Amino acid sequence: MIGQLNPEQLAAVTTTSKHTLVLAGAGSGKTKVLTTRMAWLIQNGKVSPYGVLAVTFTNKAAREMLTRLTAMLPVDTRGMWVGTFHGLCNRLLRAHYRDAGLPQNFQILDIADQLAAIKRLIKANDIDDEKFPPRDVQRFINNAKENGERPEHVEVWDAHRKHLAEIYQLYQEQCEREGVVDFAELLLRAYELLSRNALVREHYQRRFRYILVDEFQDTNTLQYKWLCLLAGGDASLFAVGDDDQSIYAFRGANVGNMSAFERDYAGDNIIRLEQNYRSFGHILDAANALIEHNTERLGKNLWTDRGEGELLRVVEQPTDLLEAQWVVDEIRAQINEGRMRSEIAVLYRSNAQSRPIEHALFSAHIPYKVYGGLRFFERQEIKHVLAYLRLVASGDDDTSFMRVVNFPARGIGARTLENLSDSARQIGCNLIHAVGAVSGRSASKLLAFVKLIETLREAAQTLTLPELIKHVNDLSGLTTHYEAEREGAERLENLGELINAATAFCAEENLEGKPALALVERSVAPDDPDSPFAQEQTTPLALFLSHASLEAGDNQAQAGEDAVQLMTIHAAKGLEFDSVFITGVEEGLFPHENSMMAEDGLEEERRLMYVAITRAKERLTISLAHARMLHGQTRYSMRSRFLDELPEDHLKWLTPRAREQAEPSWGMRLHVDAHARPATGRIEPRAPRSLSSGVSVSGKQYKIGQGVRHARFGDGTIIRLSGQGADAQAEIVFRDAGAKTLALAVAKLDIIAA
Repeated sequence: MIGQLNPEQLAAVTTTSKHTLVLAGAGSGKTKVLTTRMAWLIQNGKVSPYGVLAVTFTNKAAREMLTRLTAMLPVDTRGMWVGTFHGLCNRLLRAHYRDAGLPQNFQILDIADQLAAIKRLIKANDIDDEKFPPRDVQRFINNAKENGERPEHVEVWDAHRKHLAEIYQLYQEQCEREGVVDFAELLLRAYELLSRNALVREHYQRRFRYILVDEFQDTNTLQYKWLCLLAGGDASLFAVGDDDQSIYAFRGANVGNMSAFERDYAGDNIIRLEQNYRSFGHILDAANALIEHNTERLGKNLWTDRGEGELLRVVEQPTDLLEAQWVVDEIRAQINEGRMRSEIAVLYRSNAQSRPIEHALFSAHIPYKVYGGLRFFERQEIKHVLAYLRLVASGDDDTSFMRVVNFPARGIGARTLENLSDSARQIGCNLIHAVGAVSGRSASKLLAFVKLIETLREAAQTLTLPELIKHVNDLSGLTTHYEAEREGAERLENLGELINAATAFCAEENLEGKPALALVERSVAPDDPDSPFAQEQTTPLALFLSHASLEAGDNQAQAGEDAVQLMTIHAAKGLEFDSVFITGVEEGLFPHENSMMAEDGLEEERRLMYVAITRAKERLTISLAHARMLHGQTRYSMRSRFLDELPEDHLKWLTPRAREQAEPSWGMRLHVDAHARPATGRIEPRAPRSLSSGVSVSGKQYKIGQGVRHARFGDGTIIRLSGQGADAQAEIVFRDAGAKTLALAVAKLDIIAA
């Protein structure tokens, strides 16, 4: 059982210290250590199986732990307390429902059920859902509970927060009336039970002599307090985690819990698992060098005896489309060399980045799967926009009508839609044509929706396809709806990426500048041009809708099929692949620009990059693009600081680096069509229409896309120029200081030389 452990793993498994903190690096065998520790304790008579409490963060991890334990020891694991925080708290509350103030058969609300309950509460109490959006209320309530706060404990510093606390009180009363608890309530109620009931607390402190916690870096404040209560007696607390892989602050995870555990319990008893069994040396050395730039860490250094392996490969491309095409060409080459598609992963910082990669894979007929998420054209917000576009193209689409007639909410209820459906059946027409037959208060709301579609259809006569999509986003209320959601930023990015998709589609199909509903002739039988049916009249909008449907439905990997894996870096944590591509490693994208506004934001972004690097076992490729489409406009980026933090002796540049070019990199390499067709392998040197030819000030020539250096703000990239001579100004995105507009005559800028 312990014969295959390395010295550090063996020390962790057999430690006799009361409390232990195990810093388990990526790929160091932490699950093996946890389960072997449990088996060793039971086999050596330290504790019975029922005196162990093991906490994981997923049910899958709990099942894996029990399966491994069963394989090691002939014990019945069914009665053991091994599970997630929520699962274990539920078990505790079921056993002590009276003491917890709950009905015996209390029901649990999942996230969707909780949101529905809050919406019902807001409607029943005539609360303005524009001032208090249900998702914001849900987030407020859950955050308060995760901080251990009941409504009366919430700190109030303005009228809005006071109203939120009052809604929280109404929600709590509603849940108590209905005998339901949400996920956050499970933990809070269990914590309150243990903290207020000495008999129950002391019983479990005596019972659970050994408490083991997986992924300790992901615990939140209340989870740590709950563990402290259970370990308050003679229990031994064994925490396994990696502060360098703490990437879930947005979910409430508190990386500071690891330092708190060191201070409160472990003291000097820290065991570091640094031998990595996953990756080759160059990958680990690069990861170590990167994470050393973080200041708030407990510290460890991964190593391997597998050898150095390949250097990390770095690729710079002029545009995001060329980046995606290069990645897919490389994937095809690796598949041809015999690598399984499922052992190839493409990682990205933001979900919206998947769209050009998905398109390139689709065009190459390479099956792929979006892990932990939806393919681009299957995402909720994208399907909403496509539904509006289908109604613009043809109002007869009842499915699209039903999808968006009340989204965003317009006060059109289910009863109204039932009446509309009945009228449509009686008349024998589609829903949109039956609106006039509906009477009552809701009739005006239905008519307003029809008017909206008619307005969009009129606009489509003059607007290009990308312009129409932006118009739909704004006029329909989708943009405003997602702006009101604190977690709507990703959906807004996807809405912008849909505009990019339309821009690229128009460029590929030679439809640039044509109105969305303009009639165009398309060849439908290129092999028989003389056929009377060889041409058809259609519109750019109809062609794009067909393209979206085909991409959504084609190339879908079937269950168990060998397919390339696409995912965000957050979704990749805990996984490993032979070959990994980290894409979009650009300043403002990775690290994400939002990280600059959050405390510890940059350090968490660096931890995210560390996680991405350590997913790779054999080959790691890092790619970036100098120009990337954002909301239909070309955005110019600098290479991410994270690349500069990787030692040169671990990197292999597959394309000449920008600073090694014969001309200034941000002038020459960005003067390309942002949507040049990558399939030809050629980059047409055509400047985008939006670029200025440049300005000359004090003998220096400034151009858009050029790299410059400022004594105070550091390195940056010119993204806009205006004026001439002494009045010339430049808008510059600086790596550390963000966007600034400077007068070129006084700014004293240095042009970054090749």
